[in-house]
Amino acid sequence: MNNIFSEGTAMSSQRSLMRALGWTDSEMKKPIIGIICAQSEIIPGHMYLDRIAEAVKEGVIAAGGKPVIVPSIGVCDGIAMGHAGMRYSLPSREVIADSAEILARAHAFSGIVFVGNCDKIIPGMLMAAVRLNLPAAFVSGGPMLAGKMHGERLSLSSMFEAVGAYNAGKIDAEELHEYECSSCPTCGSCSGMFTANSLNCLTEALGIALPGNGTIPMVYSKRIMLAKETGEAVMNAVKNNIRPSDVITPKAVRNAVAVDNAIGASSNSVLHLLAVANEVGMSEKEFSVDTFNEVSAKVPHICKLAPAGKDYIEDLNEAGGISAVIRQLEEAGLFDGSAMTVSGVTQHERVRNAKVLDDKVIRPMNAPYSPTGGLAILKGNIAAEGAVVKKSAVDPAMLRHSGPAKVFDSEEAAMEAISTGKIVKGDVVVIRYEGPKGGPGMREMLSPTSAIVGAGLGADVALITDGRFSGATRGAAIGHVCPEAAAGGPIGIIKDGDIIDIDIEKGEINLRISEEEMKARLAAFTPIEKPVDGYLKRYRAQVTSASKGATLFTKF
Repeated sequence: MNNIFSEGTAMSSQRSLMRALGWTDSEMKKPIIGIICAQSEIIPGHMYLDRIAEAVKEGVIAAGGKPVIVPSIGVCDGIAMGHAGMRYSLPSREVIADSAEILARAHAFSGIVFVGNCDKIIPGMLMAAVRLNLPAAFVSGGPMLAGKMHGERLSLSSMFEAVGAYNAGKIDAEELHEYECSSCPTCGSCSGMFTANSLNCLTEALGIALPGNGTIPMVYSKRIMLAKETGEAVMNAVKNNIRPSDVITPKAVRNAVAVDNAIGASSNSVLHLLAVANEVGMSEKEFSVDTFNEVSAKVPHICKLAPAGKDYIEDLNEAGGISAVIRQLEEAGLFDGSAMTVSGVTQHERVRNAKVLDDKVIRPMNAPYSPTGGLAILKGNIAAEGAVVKKSAVDPAMLRHSGPAKVFDSEEAAMEAISTGKIVKGDVVVIRYEGPKGGPGMREMLSPTSAIVGAGLGADVALITDGRFSGATRGAAIGHVCPEAAAGGPIGIIKDGDIIDIDIEKGEINLRISEEEMKARLAAFTPIEKPVDGYLKRYRAQVTSASKGATLFTKF
């Protein structure tokens, strides 16, 4: 279990630098475990990750390793929302993956513990783990607790919807301020089944994190215990040579899709699981956007957490957590329990004693919210490569909808129209040039969807975009329309007043014009290119379609 610096005169110079760090002779002979930690003072979910990393260190030391904490960047999607900063969120995923690769390879780590929490940090770290294929484990900072106001529980999505209600004249500035002070009461990843918590739950389904990683709140002492156990687990993985290639396999990725649908996870998980599958090396025949519909058709939706329902991550934790969900799915033949975990045991062995402790939060398989999963992929003449909707968060009245398009070439233009009452019942709001290339950066748009819901139009207005939505979004919000406008996609030729037909149950979305008219418009279409510089300019030149995970290269 020695590291490459342990012995021999060839590494004397390197050891001299380690002595400068205060390392002892015995420490220099131990496996070096890199703890890649995304702690920062600008992201609520990352504020106390230094405490998590220190607990991981204790676990690593107890198990005989030499831990070193190194940094990772991160973006808070909530803070970046609604302005130009959101263009950097998805592109940061690639920087996170690349920088983790650089740190691990340059310093010859024997193993890695990834300590992150929020939206693009966890998927970026997952991509790095697969790429590096060093023994690795994940531990997150955990979710924040739900807020409370007037006897009702709140989350970040409640805050964004309150802004919409204020703009619509439904609440005054004093009540809006009360929401602002009540929605996010503790640090942690936002309290509903939003993107951060979705991905942290899926690390359990993938087997790369220990049970409880997705649901134990940040403020609970059990989170510190979990971090220590994760440090011990990575040392066991080093000793037994358990690598991500043994854990994050094609069967594990499909297991993650099953859990994703059962818990009604964020639509962004489609984007990130495609990227992870790409790193795993799965072919398009093995895994694509169509896989989500294939799995969704079999997996019932058994958890309805905010923003879709009134339960929160802390409730899922008390109800038995993801292990209880996995056990129900496995018993129904919808989850492959033979998949290996970082603990060195199969998923079946790991969850065999898990129990549902509250069947109102985790419903029985024979009494689900819906017999099919929480996500749906739509296709049609404006989305040949697919579009994504969080079906579980759509008002039943909007599962089928036809209406006139109101078209905007940016999020800002759409927000101005929504906030000034220019969107009315029946409309289909179209926001384009917000995809990976068009944004560039595929901005997450919680503000427009929340403004629509806050204005009381959630059961009357649909929104489609080649950009993406927050996991906190609810309503008929259809994102990831591919191909995107900037790549010449048909979403770019939609005109104000065109009728758009949406049938989420059938998985269809179409522009109601003739094939001849479609061809004529496309022939005359020249996409807009927004002026950008720096990293975004390079990102735009290299990024692939959202239907491929919006990676900077593809193995498909």
